[in-house]
Amino acid sequence: MSDQRTDPAVPAAVPEPPYYAVVFTALRTGDDPGGYDGTATRLSRLVRDVPGFLGEDFAHTPGGLAISVAYFRDLEAIERWRQHPEHLAAKRHGREHWYERYALHIARVEHSHAFQRS
Repeated sequence: MSDQRTDPAVPAAVPEPPYYAVVFTALRTGDDPGGYDGTATRLSRLVRDVPGFLGEDFAHTPGGLAISVAYFRDLEAIERWRQHPEHLAAKRHGREHWYERYALHIARVEHSHAFQRS
């Protein structure tokens, strides 16, 4: 698994399906009283310790749209991350300060393939 927070241009390497993708899309408020970037980096490091975490991809626009896709082996791994105390605190803070709106989708990946120019 690569460090997607330090190199967002590199797609995450994930194993053969099936696995799960957690897709989080958000529109930021523009208000950053509590260090959004630092929190995002911290959470990105913490999730790597969750058994069943496989990798992540993310992107954001200058206008405040953020998309994060985290890959997990199973639903139990997603639940472990959902219940992580720092993740719970960041979600609360995000709803209060960082997000105008967001959506979360959990999908089972049945097929995936990749391409890399040699």
